[in-house]
Amino acid sequence: MSIELGLLVPHTPRMCHEDRTPEFQKELVKGMHSVARIIEKIKPDAIVLVSCHWLSSFHHFVDATPVHKGVLTAFECPELISDVPYQYPGDEQLAGQLVEAGQKAGLPVVKVNDPTYVWDYGTVVPLRYLVPNGDIPVIDLSVCWAANLEETYVWGQQIGKVLRESEKRVIFVSSGALSHNLVRGPEKMPTAAEQALDRQFLEYLHNNDLSSAWNMLPQYARAACVESGGRHLAMLLGVLEGNYESAYYGYGQSSGSANVVMAFQPK
Repeated sequence: MSIELGLLVPHTPRMCHEDRTPEFQKELVKGMHSVARIIEKIKPDAIVLVSCHWLSSFHHFVDATPVHKGVLTAFECPELISDVPYQYPGDEQLAGQLVEAGQKAGLPVVKVNDPTYVWDYGTVVPLRYLVPNGDIPVIDLSVCWAANLEETYVWGQQIGKVLRESEKRVIFVSSGALSHNLVRGPEKMPTAAEQALDRQFLEYLHNNDLSSAWNMLPQYARAACVESGGRHLAMLLGVLEGNYESAYYGYGQSSGSANVVMAFQPK
């Protein structure tokens, strides 16, 4: 069928429990609810999500586990995310197709099928908003630190090709921040220079100028210390090759990082 929707979403820990979310992140929460309503209308067959907090050293991992079930306590911030249960179905068949496509492209893509593997908060937090009923199959992807932006972009292209050729209606989610020079103080904004870079990158996305966004990404990732070195953005841009119409749902801070909710629907 097609990629029904692409998303760029936050996973800031203070959003994990909506009733505890600080005022300065309420715009992000509102945006996530807006996107969740779109997903509910689309009724996709699967969600493919790349998380900046599934950090892999040498391989691109694809979680093909048939049932994702566990309890998350985030090792980075157990005071904010502790004893959080989750359960979502998986899609082993589609995950296998992604692995096969990556390997045929010469990429070190590895299939993971392990019910004992516990998801990270970059996966769990956005899904708590986007799929609150836990009723849509999810395939989780890692960001690989040995892979540069170019390799990650190619991996995104392979993912996009598989999803567009699949018989299933799929949503691709990139879970991660923009500028990401972390500081103490959750209410603190990125610097003025970092915000300017964020705005320029978002303008390219909003105008569907994905080639300019891609050309900007390497320098932007270095200058603004973009989360995961910008790998989640490179993968998103690879997946979104084509003509998309963007919608902006909010921008907010978290300890000096910039977080955004954006949706990309095919025209």
